Parts: sequence; C-alpha cells; structure tokens
Amino acid sequence: MSEANEFAAVTKAFSGLGVDENLFISSVARWNRYQRESYRVSNSAFFKEDERQFQRWDDHHILQLRQEFLRLKDAVVLYTMHPWERDARLFKEALLLKIPQHDVLIETACTRSSGDLLGARKAYHSLFEHSIEEDIAHHIKAQERKLLVALVSSYRYEGPKVNADLAKSEAKVFVNAIRDKKKSLIEDEDIVRILSIRSKLHLKAIYSHYKEITGNFLDEDLNDDLILKQVVQCLCVPQAYFSKILISSLRLDVEESAKDSVTRVIVTRADEDDMKLIKQEFQSKYGNTLAAKIQEVANGSYRDFLLTIIAKSD
Repeated sequence: MSEANEFAAVTKAFSGLGVDENLFISSVARWNRYQRESYRVSNSAFFKEDERQFQRWDDHHILQLRQEFLRLKDAVVLYTMHPWERDARLFKEALLLKIPQHDVLIETACTRSSGDLLGARKAYHSLFEHSIEEDIAHHIKAQERKLLVALVSSYRYEGPKVNADLAKSEAKVFVNAIRDKKKSLIEDEDIVRILSIRSKLHLKAIYSHYKEITGNFLDEDLNDDLILKQVVQCLCVPQAYFSKILISSLRLDVEESAKDSVTRVIVTRADEDDMKLIKQEFQSKYGNTLAAKIQEVANGSYRDFLLTIIAKSD
C-alpha cells in the first residue's frame, strides 16, 4: 500500500462510528517518527499547525475519538444488561441531559410490552430510589409532561379484541382535533387519554380509520407536533420510526447524540420480533440493507458487533 493510501485508510479508521483497531495495529504501530510527522502534516482535518511550528491534535477530535474508542464497550455493556435495567438507565440518562431526550422516553414507553414497561419502572425504583414518573415531573416542565407521565405509567391491554366502532369514533376525535387549530393537541385531554390507555391493536385500528376518513396517515398530519408524531409512530408503525432513526444516525456528519442512537436502537431491538421488520422497512424505504449501511459507516469491532446482532433476525 502506498503511503498516501495508507494515510487515507488510517483517516477512515479514525472516522465514522467506532474505530478500526486492527488497522491501527497493522499500520500505525509500525510507523517511525517521520511517518507519523508526515501523517500529521498531511491531515489538516485532525491536526492544526501551532504557532510554535508543530502539528497538534485538534481538541474537538481528541474528545470525539475518545467517544469512538468507547463505543464498543458501551454497546457491549448495554447489550448484556437485563432489559429492565437497560430501559431504566436509558430513561434516567435521557432525563439528566440539559435538554431531556423526549424521543428516548417515548420509544421506550411506547414500544415495550406492558409487562416489560412495568419491569423497567420497578428497576428504576431499585436503581434510583424513586419513580420515573417523579423524575419526568421534576425535569420536564413543558406542556408534554402530562402525556409523558401517562405513557410511562400505562399498562395496556394486549389481547386480540378491538372495538371497531369505538376505534372509528376515536379516529374522528383525532380528525376534529387536528382540524381545530385553537387548541394545542398535546394538551387535548381526549388525545392524551386515547394514546396512553388504548391497546396497540386498537390504536392501529384508529390509524387505519384515520387514513380512510382523511386520505392521510395520522403521523403525516402531525408534522407540526413532533412529540405526538413520535408517539403515534412508536405505537402504530414502530418499524418506520426506528428505520428513520437509523438512516438519520448512520452518517459521518451527525452529532454525538445521533451516533448513540445507532447503539440504542440496535441493542434494544435485538431480542424483539420487530428487528426483522425494521430491516425490511429500512431496505424498502431507503433502497439499501441495514447491514450494508452499517458496513459503510461503522468501523472495526463495533461494526462487527452490530452486524452480528442484526444477523440474528435473518
């Protein structure tokens, strides 16, 4: 391999999701001081010429690389946790951020079974000595607080029965609420009640009836209210929601929180029946397999770990 090609390969190994540990061993470890200096001089993205005439690492990239070296470890730790503990810790981390991550709260509360959501709430008690409901009420002061508390507190019916007439009637509730611009949807008591207590099969029936009445999908008509849009997608079409999260996160130019979404989605969906549906939706919608996209963007052992997890659902 020419020096230029080797430098390009090493830069790629430093970039993306995770790092390519094997290339560091086979290439970087063999470099002498002159090759290392040549690499620093040639890579203005990672190194800056100091006023004292030496090439120093850009501080931002040092912090970023520390995160990338830890990415595999974080994924393995999350993967080996009991699912209840994992969800409880994800709840807590989402709330402790300066701006709470509503999407993490929503996807966990809305995609888990009633039993697993109750288990996560129990784990939260054990780990943090208070309830997730208390913490949401403490950390979130905006109008979505009531809905989020209701969602994490829910214990939905999971049987096969759906009252078709009631579902059609409640679809009209959404139609009328969306058409009436006078009131915020997230503060509408009927909307909050329906989304937080109805079974997922019932909500999917509402979703279907809404399409019959309006010609539009319910989540499409909620573009002005991102939180309600995410709630509806997680309850009714979770594979579409998770596919969108993955395609938005499997890029080189995204923020750290978006990169973390790749680990969270793949690890937390690993043992769920919907991983297969997520992969099908991803390929159908974006014209590429999830495995191919991970192969394109991720590096090293982290990449191999993710690919092994998603291959289980083949």
